[in-house]
Amino acid sequence: MPDEVKPNVNEAPTHEAQLAAESIASGEEKAPTVDFDADYAAAQKFSVSEIDRTAEGGAAAESATAPKYQTSKPQETRTQTQSTGNPDDFIQLAKEVGNSQAGDATNVSDDLVKQALEKGERKN
Repeated sequence: MPDEVKPNVNEAPTHEAQLAAESIASGEEKAPTVDFDADYAAAQKFSVSEIDRTAEGGAAAESATAPKYQTSKPQETRTQTQSTGNPDDFIQLAKEVGNSQAGDATNVSDDLVKQALEKGERKN
């Protein structure tokens, strides 16, 4: 069902649009009509090309979107941690890490990381 376009002279973004709106308002020109349903149906015809509807088009699309390189599949790894149940194991390390008096982020040195790794290895 066609809809009639009703231009507003005050809302025209350009001078040409304003002149066209005035001409339509005065009756010099006929107001254009728009059939949204027909336009939508026509757009649907153009949304898929004729070759895409054939097997040849499907093969072309598949080859165009196929990956160019082989990728390895990720392997799932599971890590199981064992709780020692003894909080004293890491109290000294926590004190060293939490030494910041100003509340700023602490600097983690290589030695501190090494100590943490050693303490973690002793329990396993």
